[in-house]
Amino acid sequence: MKNLLWYLIAGTKGGETRGRIVDLLREKPSNANKIAEILKLDYKTVRHHLEVLEKNNVIVAVNKGKYGAVYFLSEIMQANIRLFDEIWAKFGKK
Repeated sequence: MKNLLWYLIAGTKGGETRGRIVDLLREKPSNANKIAEILKLDYKTVRHHLEVLEKNNVIVAVNKGKYGAVYFLSEIMQANIRLFDEIWAKFGKK
């Protein structure tokens, strides 16, 4: 999981955005529209990053396939949140 998080957060162009999304979802599960609003990002940009995070089992969606799906950190991500914190502390721009 550590290598995957390094790649997703620190090793790619969209890593900072994905890190901000994970950081937000750890505090409060939310839908794509609300995430875009809070982070002041384009909705399509948020949807793209949510898809990347979901494909890599970092987040899960409830009510997927419908407008307003709610995203949560996956159980594996919750179990490895310290790894995220470690990476985010070094790389994240707050």
